[in-house]
Amino acid sequence: MLNGTALEALTERPIRFLRSPWPWRSAAYLLAGTLVGPAVAVPVAVLAAEESTVAVVAAVAVGVAATPVLGRFERWRLRLVDGLPLPVTPHRRWREAALGAVTMLALWWIDLVMLAVTVAGPALLVMSPVVQPTGHPAAMAAASAAGVLLLPVAAYTITAWAGARAGMARAVLAPESSELREVRRSRARLVDAFELERRRIERDLHDGAQQRLVALTMSLGMAKLDVPADTPVGRLVGLAHDEAKQALAELRELIRGVHPQVLTDRGLPAAVRDVAGRSPVPVEVDLPFAGRLPASVEVTAYYVVSEALANVAKHSRATRATVRGRVRDETLLLEIHDDGRGGADPAGGTGLTGLADRLAVVGGRLSLSSPAGGPTRMRVEIPCG
Repeated sequence: MLNGTALEALTERPIRFLRSPWPWRSAAYLLAGTLVGPAVAVPVAVLAAEESTVAVVAAVAVGVAATPVLGRFERWRLRLVDGLPLPVTPHRRWREAALGAVTMLALWWIDLVMLAVTVAGPALLVMSPVVQPTGHPAAMAAASAAGVLLLPVAAYTITAWAGARAGMARAVLAPESSELREVRRSRARLVDAFELERRRIERDLHDGAQQRLVALTMSLGMAKLDVPADTPVGRLVGLAHDEAKQALAELRELIRGVHPQVLTDRGLPAAVRDVAGRSPVPVEVDLPFAGRLPASVEVTAYYVVSEALANVAKHSRATRATVRGRVRDETLLLEIHDDGRGGADPAGGTGLTGLADRLAVVGGRLSLSSPAGGPTRMRVEIPCG
């Protein structure tokens, strides 16, 4: 069983797609419909055409009895072009019967037309010397060559229709359930709760541990003034004072990472400028926002920019980077660009998958262009409504 779907396979590179089983599986998927659909539809149509009440009743009875069978067949053959699991939903039998009725009345002959146009047409052109042996040799050779060139087009066409057909069948058999919608809402609530907890931790660190470290540093500094620096005790006090200052600096950096106060007080542009100012790579910031954005949007955008700039510093070998943002049609658009070596890969452990998941919670999207040799351009869209 292949993973993914036929529609996802269309995004592969042409050579890889054409060498994959997807075109053949798509053709088998459509062919199965053209074989089974008429086996039910034709007898029903013949009985319905008879001018007798008994024949009409028999046609209705055959159609009603056959629709659940066709529906179960649709569920079974969906695996040819859709490797994603199909959940069991309420009213499963009714959904299968409805899909079977639509298949019997309309979909099977659409499958037949698609196969006839996309496969039979190029095949007849390829066999032109055999079909029309008396034709002009040059014309026959040109027709055969055209048929060969149309075969890859036929593979794409068949796969596209099979993928769309399977998507419709999936929508009927397993529509988005209320449970899934509740899962998405609960995920958003969990993120909000996580942000509240993050802010509480930041506040506790700022008001508790940081103040104690400040007091400890001051006390050690005063003790350092009273003890000669060239004595063993003076050296130990000096070392403890330096360690306390280093711990205080690290704690402040941790607090800034947990939830930057500048983001709460002054908004996204100031927080991004703060991150850019601490980046080892020169960063140009262009965020001309007139007012504040929703808190969830600002927090998400801030951590996306922070992670992106961290990746630039760690992996890209860039000499400069740019962060630009605009609000258009109630959507925050961010672009992070660097002139590094490129080749960013979500599977490479650079945090891109985590960023995409975080954006998905607020309905955002992430697109990335990072060819080998660079440059890298990340585009982020976050709804503000």
